[in-house]
Amino acid sequence: MAIAIALILLLVGSILFHFLSPWQLTPLASNWGSIDDTIGITFWVTGFVFVAVNVFMAWAIVRYRWRADRRAEYEPENKKLEWWLIGVTTVGIAALLAPGLFVWASYVTVPDDAHEVEVVGQQWHWGFRFPGEDGSFGRVDTRLVTGDNPFGMDASDPAGRDDVLVHGSRVRLPVDRPVKALLRSRDVLHNFQVAQFRAKMDLVPGQLSYLWVTPTRTGEFEILCAELCGIGHFAMRGMVEVVEPEAFEQWLAAQPTYASELARAAPDAAAGKALYTPCAACHGAEGQGNVQMNAPRLAGQDAWYLIRQLEYFKAGARGAHPDDTHGQQMRAFAGMLADRAAMADLAAYVETFPVPPPVISIDGNPQRGARVWRNCGACHGSEGQGLQATQAPRLAGQDDWYLERQLENFRRGIRGRHPGDAYGWQMAEMARLVGDEEATRDLIAHINTLALTAANRQDRATDLARRTD
Repeated sequence: MAIAIALILLLVGSILFHFLSPWQLTPLASNWGSIDDTIGITFWVTGFVFVAVNVFMAWAIVRYRWRADRRAEYEPENKKLEWWLIGVTTVGIAALLAPGLFVWASYVTVPDDAHEVEVVGQQWHWGFRFPGEDGSFGRVDTRLVTGDNPFGMDASDPAGRDDVLVHGSRVRLPVDRPVKALLRSRDVLHNFQVAQFRAKMDLVPGQLSYLWVTPTRTGEFEILCAELCGIGHFAMRGMVEVVEPEAFEQWLAAQPTYASELARAAPDAAAGKALYTPCAACHGAEGQGNVQMNAPRLAGQDAWYLIRQLEYFKAGARGAHPDDTHGQQMRAFAGMLADRAAMADLAAYVETFPVPPPVISIDGNPQRGARVWRNCGACHGSEGQGLQATQAPRLAGQDDWYLERQLENFRRGIRGRHPGDAYGWQMAEMARLVGDEEATRDLIAHINTLALTAANRQDRATDLARRTD
């Protein structure tokens, strides 16, 4: 009787939890209400089976419990019962599968008037590409992917010159207009999912998959990777903002095209020297940094990262938090740079600085820190050399006091939580995994042991030579 009562209590508790639970489907924001209907049918069919099986088990336990005055009857076959089970199971399976087949047929049939966007996934962020005025995408090839060409665009294809490139993990879509999302992966298996759209699909390396959706209400909706894609999988997030068609067209027109990126002039380190003059007062004549001025070392940092941070400071994506007093100072200096070309010139000049050995000021246990570093090295490189492919800057040789402060800023949400910071929120999540103050010091102590290897220096020299040419 105790087992039967426990089964009934479990059954009643499960039913109450289902109907009273605060965790329900997110509000629908697309045309895929049929997805909700199939999920509802699945709940009802499996729920009926769950109730029937548990009630039968409780009844059987009570009805056929052991008694001294009776014995079990052996009946290896029961044709009538078997036909009942086959019939009921067939109806249940058909009720589960049939609606899904109809929905899937609609899911893979894209409307003729749908516009297109390409979604590119890689560890651990998203990128987006829209066709230009010609309405067609240019050719891409994974073998052409470089730090300066993250989409793998084929420069010989004229159809790609007007393609609109969105490098960040935020994208806009027009409301009440069907869109076909072409899905491409640069590395491993990913899955593009927007819960409110009820739409998801795998991104398979070497293949081009797709889904289509019609957003039905404006707002911001989070993009998730729903496939375990590596150590930073949980931080592979983005944002799709559904806006009115006019706002979408204005936003799209403001994004860079592949042709505009090809037309960018090569950075001029000589011009950057003059732009660096006000920076030297804090960061030093050769970017060596100054702890008294709360100015980190710039020497040794890659130009692509310096440019991005200058853009963030100027746009207010960094340094806008009221508790980021030092970042607020940098916003004023970044505002003095006219445009991205000026930032590139300045960064090119900084790249010419010699890289002095790091000054160690933080004590910690580098052996313990090495265990934490396994997570960090997945993005920043095993030697902390930085990887543009994962948009992770160089850490080896950076001032340890600055690393400690930035980890604390990320952890407290002072940095990395601005909507315009496309990659900082990943660090905000990772910083929370580091642990307490002692663990942070251990991690930094390990980073202090990482030096620029000969290979890193050769890569840096090759990159500088390429930029000069």
